[in-house]
This record gives sequence, C-alpha cells and structure tokens, in this order.
Amino acid sequence: MNAPIVVDSVTALRAQVRDWRRAGLKVAMVPTMGALHDGHISLVRIALERAERCVVSIFVNPTQFAPTEDLDKYPRQLARDLDRLQYAGAHLAFTPGVSEMYPSGFATKISVGGPSRGLETDFRPNFFDGVATVVAKLFLQAAPDCAVFGEKDYQQLCVVRQLCRDLDLPVEIVGAPTVRDAHGLAMSSRNAYLGEAELDIARKLNVILRRTAAALSTGTDEADATTAAAKALVSAGFQKVDYVAARASVTLEPWRRGHDGRMLAAAWLGTTRLIDNVEIASA
Repeated sequence: MNAPIVVDSVTALRAQVRDWRRAGLKVAMVPTMGALHDGHISLVRIALERAERCVVSIFVNPTQFAPTEDLDKYPRQLARDLDRLQYAGAHLAFTPGVSEMYPSGFATKISVGGPSRGLETDFRPNFFDGVATVVAKLFLQAAPDCAVFGEKDYQQLCVVRQLCRDLDLPVEIVGAPTVRDAHGLAMSSRNAYLGEAELDIARKLNVILRRTAAALSTGTDEADATTAAAKALVSAGFQKVDYVAARASVTLEPWRRGHDGRMLAAAWLGTTRLIDNVEIASA
C-alpha cells in the first residue's frame, strides 16, 4: 500500500481535500491523538468502507488536558503511527503543531451541554470544551462527509453527535465498536503505562461492568448494583473509582428501566486512569 500523504498545515489539508472533491470522491475522517493501536486501525477500516478517501488527524490536543494531567508524557510516536496508517490504507495524515491549531491570539471555545454534564466532567471540567473545540476545527478544516469515533470513549461520542446536531455541521458521526484484547480490556493508548500486574487488574474492569449491566437488566436496584460494582473494582485492585453509572444511551440522562442504556465507569490503577462502558439491555 502507498504511504499516506503527510501534511501539517490547514492550507495543505484543504488543498488535497479540494482535489478529491473535484474528482467526485467522498472523504471520511478519523480524529486521533496518535499512539495508534488496533482500535484506531479499526476506525480507519470503517472509514474506508464509507468513503473513497480517509484522513487521519494526529494531534495531542492541549486544551482537553488539565494542568495536573499527562499532556507532557502522553505517548508520541509519529513514525510508527505513519507506518500503521500505511498498512491500514489511510490516504492522508494531518499532523499539525499546536501553533497551527491554536495560533497566537486564539480566543474561542465551544461548550456543549447535554451529554457532557456529569461523569467525565465531574473530574475533568474542561475536557469536553477542549474536545468540542478541536473537533469543530478539524471538521471545518477537512470538511469530511463522515467521521468515525470509537465507542470506548462513549461520552465523547455523544458529545460530538450533540455538537454536530446543534451547530448543523454536515458530518455524519459513525460510532465504532470498542476493540478489546483477548481478555476483554478496551484498547487505549494509556494501556502502555501499565505493567503486567496492572494489566491483569485492568482486564477485570469490563468483566465487572458486564456483570453489573446484566444485573440491572434482570431487575437489580440501580443504586445497589452500582455501589456493588465500585466495591468490586476496589477489591479487584483499582486504587480509586471515579464513577460507575447507568445512563440513557443517547442523552446520558439518568437511565430508566426498560429503556436502552449504557453502563460507564472510570477507575485508577496507580497514575493511569481507565474508562470503559457496556450496553445495558432494555429487556
């Protein structure tokens, strides 16, 4: 497969997309922060099923990190990422620097309500403002027909959908199933921070969430189920649990029995914070 075109300026990105448009080609986008793993590659493959051209952005977005978070140590491995994108068949990698995305004097922020409230926002209050702002910029820069996001970051997926609905952004948002290792652990760039013993613990997160979702589906009281799940995570070896919650699938309002729902959790192993989610069956 050919190596992807690599551009680091908005001008070059728009010029290439304009050429594809003139040729009548549809364009899909996969926004990432790099450190690509099999989950990201699955997004590229879904994008290529929906469009003739795939743009992958690689940008570690500083506006979604709090001062106490891991911006400086977030894994950056561009050469490896480009090799993976070539193997996956992506056509263009957009690799802007911070000054390209946020030039001197940048002063605009997009804040999405609705599904951004609670859960991650309770612990990372500026996170979704940063996500919404950078995603809106990427969509305006690349003008894709569709964009693919993984369901592993489920609240983020809901926020991006709300962003596009509210601002009439003409981008179809495609949610892609979470890619997991053989033990059920959701693929994440932050998994690289975990040692073998921590990986053994991390793999229990999905097991506990699935068990909790099944209990809710069969009538267990929600408060009892989520409290038991948090205790089970600590017993399994997680040092701290930020949340375990049942929410409505689309709005992320409190879940109502008999309706589609999502079980979401965030928990800590040492200095690494892991998130995951599973479906709650409506039956």
